[in-house]
Amino acid sequence: MKIARRVLGWGTAVFVALAGLWLVVVFVQVSNAANASQDVRAQGDSIVVLGAAQYNGEPSPVLESRLDTALVLWGDGAAERIVTTGANQPGDTFTEGFAAFRYLRNEGVQEADIVVVTDGGDTYESLLAAANQLPDGQETVVIVTDAYHARRSAEIATEVGLTAEVVASSDDTSLDRRLRETVAVAIGRVISFRRLSAWR
Repeated sequence: MKIARRVLGWGTAVFVALAGLWLVVVFVQVSNAANASQDVRAQGDSIVVLGAAQYNGEPSPVLESRLDTALVLWGDGAAERIVTTGANQPGDTFTEGFAAFRYLRNEGVQEADIVVVTDGGDTYESLLAAANQLPDGQETVVIVTDAYHARRSAEIATEVGLTAEVVASSDDTSLDRRLRETVAVAIGRVISFRRLSAWR
């Protein structure tokens, strides 16, 4: 009995140590991706702007920053089209994707160069919906989101069949957000990001 308890104790200690080491490795990867996403010369078939809050059709500061970054990339020839994503919250008249579409159109982007994706309440659903709407053979994308979100966005893109580079719209790499992203990436790698999305 004592031997069994010792084995169980050692096994638990080893498991905790390995899990802690795993989280440290993922944290470093999340941090490195956040830093790398702030200095990217990206090129792809499409620029995908991940959704963020909108207020009665007007992009929030976070969404506006993402859209302005997409406009710079589009103007520099990073891709021919911009894909806007994001559903709406209960009670909202507009979706994030449509609010983003209106903003880009008002900034001079032709409607033919914008694809609006309004299915998706999180990153996984948005990127999956975007992948399903892109023309066949055009799965190379430039994702625009916040820096801390870069690693998870890239890994989700891979899971849904996209090849992605991530460009940050802000330099927000605060510790608390990187820690949350570390947990999300670690869990997503174990159970898949599709299942993680279903838990939300």
